[in-house]
Amino acid sequence: MRRRGVTVILGALITALLAVGVMAAPLPYVVLKPGPTVNTLGSDNGAEVIQVTDAKTTTSAGQLRLTTVNVQSQVELVWAISSWFTSSDAVVPRELIYPPDRTEKQVEQQNAEEWTESQDSAITVALTKLGYPVRTVVAKVTDGGAATGILRAGDVITAVDGSAVTDPSKLTELVRAKPAGTALTIAYTREGKAATAKVTTKAAEDNVPRLGIEIGTKQNAPFKVAIDLDKIGGPSAGLMFTLGIMDKLEPADLTGGKIIAGTGTIDNSGNVGPIGGIPQKLVGAKKAGAQVFLVPKGNCAEALRNAVDGLPMAEVATVDDALTALKTFTGGGTPKPCSAE
Repeated sequence: MRRRGVTVILGALITALLAVGVMAAPLPYVVLKPGPTVNTLGSDNGAEVIQVTDAKTTTSAGQLRLTTVNVQSQVELVWAISSWFTSSDAVVPRELIYPPDRTEKQVEQQNAEEWTESQDSAITVALTKLGYPVRTVVAKVTDGGAATGILRAGDVITAVDGSAVTDPSKLTELVRAKPAGTALTIAYTREGKAATAKVTTKAAEDNVPRLGIEIGTKQNAPFKVAIDLDKIGGPSAGLMFTLGIMDKLEPADLTGGKIIAGTGTIDNSGNVGPIGGIPQKLVGAKKAGAQVFLVPKGNCAEALRNAVDGLPMAEVATVDDALTALKTFTGGGTPKPCSAE
């Protein structure tokens, strides 16, 4: 009997240890949780989020808050079970966030690059809306490329075959509109002097016609705009940065004293793109006191399935849509709501 009792106790102990091991073992999932929100019109760690040099800025009574998602990358069974029963969290396969062919560090690096690109695009769109179109600049001439010996780093490209280059994407569009081997007339300014040159495009490995240059942008304004906010990645803050820049530089208060949250990528043409984690961002916005949420049109169906009580949602496909929504909402009206289509 004594031996049998010892056996039973040992068996129970081993079972308990195995259970603990299973509960503590990492799973191939990640947990998405509501992340912090940041007022783009305010400060973070003692520094203004949007910084303007050599221009007068205005102060708004309200807030324009970008929203984020926290990713818990190491998930144990006990945490997964807890998150499954938490409505604001989502347990998703790890490969959706961290593809198997990429390391976690590589994904974080990509997110950091997209974060920087979103800021550049936000500045481009905001300044263009304010009457200061950003100039398309040659950042580097590729050795052996079509523009070698013709264009130089620092040249500002203004037109291709007479069509104005309004932003980098327009330059790409104009170059790709004609087959490789076409001689294009490139208008540019160099050290303030206008000039034109013929550049015959070359086909890259993907058979796409190229000028053989790397493109950058340069602010065409008598002031400088910069964004100082780190520890956040991805491109989803583009829309809120754009609105924040415009609000700080325009006399009018876009917020109308309201707390407005939102999300969405922004491209150089002012189009608002969909993002991930909309359910968590809605919850985070509500906790931050948001009175309306700007939702990219491509996220509206998902947003409607995860609507948060007391937080109306406005559908936006462009920055102009967002400005219209703000004007309507702050004026006491109801902006265009999200539709499931």
